[in-house]
Amino acid sequence: MQQHSIRLWDLPTRLFHWLLTVLVAGAFLTGLTGGNAMVWHGRLGLLILGLLTFRLVWGVVGSTYARFIQFVPGPRTLLTYLRGGWQGLGHNPLGALSVLVLLGVLLLQTLSGLFANDDIAFNGPLQDLVTKRTSDWLTGLHRQAIWLIGTLITLHVAAVLFHTYVHKDDLITPMLNGMKQVTAPGARGATGGGWVALVTALAVVLLVMWIAGGGLLPSPVPVPVPTW
Repeated sequence: MQQHSIRLWDLPTRLFHWLLTVLVAGAFLTGLTGGNAMVWHGRLGLLILGLLTFRLVWGVVGSTYARFIQFVPGPRTLLTYLRGGWQGLGHNPLGALSVLVLLGVLLLQTLSGLFANDDIAFNGPLQDLVTKRTSDWLTGLHRQAIWLIGTLITLHVAAVLFHTYVHKDDLITPMLNGMKQVTAPGARGATGGGWVALVTALAVVLLVMWIAGGGLLPSPVPVPVPTW
């Protein structure tokens, strides 16, 4: 059958994907380096939280194939896919589950980082809201979760390469240019996710980042300067 192109991934979804890739790599590097790099680790964590917030909102108001209601599979859909009978566009059912798990783990990781500390010079922006014991516990989880995240990312990349080069279903190019080659004559490109949706999502992102950065916390009391 003759192939034709449809718009699969909108620009905000593609930017989210590649920015998240860069920021997570930077967070890994700065976190493992420690020391003065922890300042940047905290900044990158806030940016990652902002990106995840955007994706959650965009999963509701974004274009067709970015919406959770379109790609989150039910048990029957997942079973059909495993039996080889699934036909569709966007994330396949198993890929959709992996995306949801990865987003969830990254979200928990960034939230735990808000309350973490390194017992030296770095404290998460919301660390004062919890006890030192709770902060230490969250810090431990934050450190251990990097191996889980690394494993999930490795599996994600391996699955993408497998589908692209073994199954001959190119998953990389559509995430670069947004277009997908399809053979089904009735396949429709993505719609929705216009400027109003984008501005709404960005407004929510700014609000969440402001709160996560300690925007609601009282200003620290200035230390009086002794006069001689």
